[in-house]
Amino acid sequence: MNILLAVAAAALVSAAPPPSPTATPDIGPGGFEMTTYYLALLYRGPKWTPEETAETRAIQDGHMANIQRLAKEGKLLLAGPFTDGGDLRGIFVFKVGSMQEAQDLAAADPAVKAGRLRLDIHPWYSARNITVSARSPSTP
Repeated sequence: MNILLAVAAAALVSAAPPPSPTATPDIGPGGFEMTTYYLALLYRGPKWTPEETAETRAIQDGHMANIQRLAKEGKLLLAGPFTDGGDLRGIFVFKVGSMQEAQDLAAADPAVKAGRLRLDIHPWYSARNITVSARSPSTP
């Protein structure tokens, strides 16, 4: 199921519009335009359980709908689960105006609100305009 979720999340997030350019780009090493993203690491929360029930499926459906919505709004650039079964469950990469906005968006996720996931968010300085491209129809 984790692989299916990773594929679904990647496909949904890849449809997100690129982040809007800033007025004055910050130039980093090698001449790359740089910006700050917010990386949210999602860990098993205090109410995480391995069992799949109607309640956990509903929470997961809400989690996936939230990912879709944030991607369509251009606020969530990347999302997906880790597949090694550890406490670190997944990531979000936000392109928003502040750490507070990233924290608010991540905290509003249904799986976080339900206590199935907990957050650790960090500002991440990287090349500007990171995107995910959908696979072309001719790619196997």
